[in-house]
Amino acid sequence: MSPLLEVAGLTKHFPVRRGAFGLVSGHVRAVDGVDFHLEQGETLAIVGESGCGKSTVGRLVLRLLKPTAGQVRFEGEDLLALSDEAMRARRQRMQVIFQDPYASLNPRMTVGAMLGEPLMLHGLARTEAARRARVGELLELVGLRPDHARRYPHEFSGGQRQRLAIARALAVEPRLIVADEPVSALDVSIQAQVINLMRSLQQRFGLAYIFISHDLAVVKHIADRIAVMYLGKIVETATTEELFRSPRHPYTRALLSAVPLPDPTAVRDRALLEGDIPSAMNPPSGCRFHTRCCFAREACRHDVPVLADDGTDHATACPYWAEFPPAPVLAEARGQDQDRTRLERLQAAFVSAQREAS
Repeated sequence: MSPLLEVAGLTKHFPVRRGAFGLVSGHVRAVDGVDFHLEQGETLAIVGESGCGKSTVGRLVLRLLKPTAGQVRFEGEDLLALSDEAMRARRQRMQVIFQDPYASLNPRMTVGAMLGEPLMLHGLARTEAARRARVGELLELVGLRPDHARRYPHEFSGGQRQRLAIARALAVEPRLIVADEPVSALDVSIQAQVINLMRSLQQRFGLAYIFISHDLAVVKHIADRIAVMYLGKIVETATTEELFRSPRHPYTRALLSAVPLPDPTAVRDRALLEGDIPSAMNPPSGCRFHTRCCFAREACRHDVPVLADDGTDHATACPYWAEFPPAPVLAEARGQDQDRTRLERLQAAFVSAQREAS
């Protein structure tokens, strides 16, 4: 059985124009040869620093941007070969959830009108009564009430607006949803609610997600597989469990070492990166990460690494990863017993103060 989505050699170079005549002086290599696949009902997370090209990949998959080169096959069909009219019909099966829920909702339309519009466009509810019934069903699916259909976006909280964005994506019964930083603008407690909602909807309807994020702590709770991007290229892919257990690429190790630990008595050896991300207009030759890699060799300056799979569905764009020392692991903090005792004293003092106040 073929994958739901296949992406091969996906490339997007944005021209940089300068001067009074708008002459092209260079190109920003936002995405430079990306390959991945996605199965039905699976969640693939694309992670990386800001500017690595992960959001551009999501827009290219949906053909919201025209790629410079490459191939995107959805349900066995080449999306880049479709006409605009054919692509408009295909988008019923491919939807998107944007980062800012307020900016992605029309402030002049009620919730009922927003959710009813795609139903009319795709002929899914031809009568007014059918649209109202479907809108009420969608609102209940995302944890809202049917009477919310009469309200406008500004009357909702940030978490509720993101629920509305999810309901709008579900309205046309898609198979694939591209979620571009869907929880980064929300509070931590609301993030957990939205993630749990997305997981329950995925299990109920068999949805496939491309989940774009910079927060690995969030990704760990929703992704089946993770693709790590750096400067327009994927440098490592693996299952979520395998990537967190045994990261290989030096860039992946650095990202994981920056994830905060919930235990105040534990510390982690940080893999600090030196320097800044190079310009996407003039990326380094050879391995693009070699300017910041502590394990870089002379060959890394000239040889372009291939994203090679080891046969266990764990691919790494670094031929020397097996020679690196083990990835940094959680280490016991010095004086941990003293720290724990101090923490217990503080907690006891807090409880005592609460009792006295009451």
